[in-house]
Amino acid sequence: MGYGHSDLVRPHIVEPVTLKILVAGGFGVGKTTLVGAVSEIRPLRTEELLTEAGRPVDDIAGVESKTTTTVAMDFGRITLREDLVLYLFGTPGQDRFWFLWDELANGALGAVVLADTRRLEDCFAAIDYFERRDIAFTVAVNCFQDADRYPEDSVRDALDLDPGIPVVLCDARERESVKHVLISVVEHAMLATAPRA
Repeated sequence: MGYGHSDLVRPHIVEPVTLKILVAGGFGVGKTTLVGAVSEIRPLRTEELLTEAGRPVDDIAGVESKTTTTVAMDFGRITLREDLVLYLFGTPGQDRFWFLWDELANGALGAVVLADTRRLEDCFAAIDYFERRDIAFTVAVNCFQDADRYPEDSVRDALDLDPGIPVVLCDARERESVKHVLISVVEHAMLATAPRA
């Protein structure tokens, strides 16, 4: 039996580009939820129960129903296109775990700073961190059910962001909403790192 030309053609295999994206923000803002909502693999979570011993250092005002906290990182993966895979690293939100951020930020293309309008000041430290290290980021306002809604420009003004930094509204529980945020981060980071002519 002979082989025709079409039998010898092998399918084109695309080797995807992999990019590292951080997900940061204050305690209880929804970072673990965001990573879990969009990850196509079972996300790695390093959560521990909140305890009485942590009560003096973990401010749960506004997130009283929170029972666990990330103590190292969250990890997930999403394929945005056949040729583009994102590895998501969620940072812990409390000050006492910030020593991990430098390690997590190593090699990151960009970041999501997740914000809660009920406690907007909680994301200042993450914004400052990425600005100081010149890591491109998008601010994603997690629209909690009982939180007031504000236009993106109002959030930008309240956070004193440069005009070029994207601000998007999202629901960290919804896959499509989170994908929109991640696309915004990648596009912004690619523009920020593109060589200027």
